[in-house]
Amino acid sequence: MTPRTGAAGRAPRPVRPVAEGVPAAEYEVLAAAREGDRERFDGFVAAAAQPEFLQTWAWGELKATTGWRPHRLLVPPPGGGPAVAACSVLERGLPGLGPLLYAPRGPIVDWDRPGHADVALGALVSFARARRAVALKVDPGVPAARVAVGAALRRQGFRAIEGGLSFEGVQPRFQMPLPLGGRDEAALLGAMHPKTRYNIRLAGRRGVSVRTGAAADIGPFYDILLQTARRDGFLVRGRTYFEAMWRRCLEPGLGFLLLAEAGGALLAGAIVFRVGRVGWYLYGATADRGREHMPAYAVQWAAIRRCLAEGCDVYDFRGVSGELREDHPLYGLYRFKKGFGAELVELAGEWDRPVRPLAYLAAQHALPLARRAMAALRRGGVRGPAAAPAE
Repeated sequence: MTPRTGAAGRAPRPVRPVAEGVPAAEYEVLAAAREGDRERFDGFVAAAAQPEFLQTWAWGELKATTGWRPHRLLVPPPGGGPAVAACSVLERGLPGLGPLLYAPRGPIVDWDRPGHADVALGALVSFARARRAVALKVDPGVPAARVAVGAALRRQGFRAIEGGLSFEGVQPRFQMPLPLGGRDEAALLGAMHPKTRYNIRLAGRRGVSVRTGAAADIGPFYDILLQTARRDGFLVRGRTYFEAMWRRCLEPGLGFLLLAEAGGALLAGAIVFRVGRVGWYLYGATADRGREHMPAYAVQWAAIRRCLAEGCDVYDFRGVSGELREDHPLYGLYRFKKGFGAELVELAGEWDRPVRPLAYLAAQHALPLARRAMAALRRGGVRGPAAAPAE
C-alpha cells in the first residue's frame, strides 16, 4: 500500500517496510488548507471513546506558534473504508540530526481491537520513515493497566521510556479524572472530602462569584498566573502563548476561561478544555491576595458543573505526582484534586520508536539533559491548585 497525497500536494517518498515482511501501512495526510479535512479529523477525535484535546486540529495550530509543525493523519483499514484511527503528529528539527516526531496522547484508536491498533501504529511508523525522522514518540492517553496497549506498541518496535513518578515526561504520567456520568451535582458534592465541600460553600458565603472570561481577560488571568508561578516555583509560557491559545482554541469553542472574583478583584481563574464527553483542567491561577476566600475551589466547582451540564462523562484534573508521601513537595496538588473525588490513574507513559538508530542514539545524549532541567523546575515546590503544563 502506498501513502496517500500529503498536505503539500505531493506523495511522501516511498517508505521501507515497518518490519521485515510487513508492508508499509496506508494513511492519509490531511491538508491544512481544506476546512473539510479539519471537520473530518476533529469529528473522529471527538467521537472516540477516549478523546484527547492534545490531538485536536486547533492544538496543533497552537503548537505551530512555538516552532512545531503539525501533521494530521487519518488511517483506514486495509483495503479501504472509514478511518479506524486518527493522529496529530508534531514535527520539530533536532539540530544536526533531523526531525523528531511526537504524537501527544496519540494515536486515537480503539486499543481493545489489536488489528486497528496495529494498523494505526504501522501507519505512524511509515509516516515517520517518510519524513526521515530520528524517532517517533507517543504517549497514549490510556491507563497503563490496559496491557493491550503495551503489547501493540512493542509489536511495532516501540520501546517504553522509563520515567519518574512526577513530571519528568512531556505529559503527566499520572492523572486525576473525576467521573461525571450518571451523577448529579448533589451526588458529586456528597462524594467530595468534607473540607472541599466546606471550602466551596465558604467561597459562596464570602461573596466569590465565577464568570466566563473573554478575550480581554487573558491579560489579567496571565498576571495572576505569574503570581502563582512565582509563589509556587514553576515555569509558565509567555503571555503571547496564552493569547494564541485564546484565538486558536478557546474562542472557537474548544474550551473556556473561568474567573473568580470578589469585591471587584480577580482572585482566581482556570482554563478548561472540552472535547466530546471529556473536560480537562489545563491551567489554574490564584492571586496572592484573597486566597483565604477559597476562590480556587469556587472555580473548580463551576468548571465541574459546566462540564456536567454540557454532557461530559469525565472532568479530568490532569497531572499529579505518583509519589503520594505526605511530605512530598507535590502532595498538596494531589490532595487538592483528590478532595473533589478524583481518582489517581497511571497512564501508559512515553514510548519511542527509533527510525534512524544512530541519530536516535545521538539524540539520547542531548534530550534528557534538557528534559531533566525542565522537570526539576516544574517540580520545585508546586503546590495548591496549579495544573501541570501541557507541552
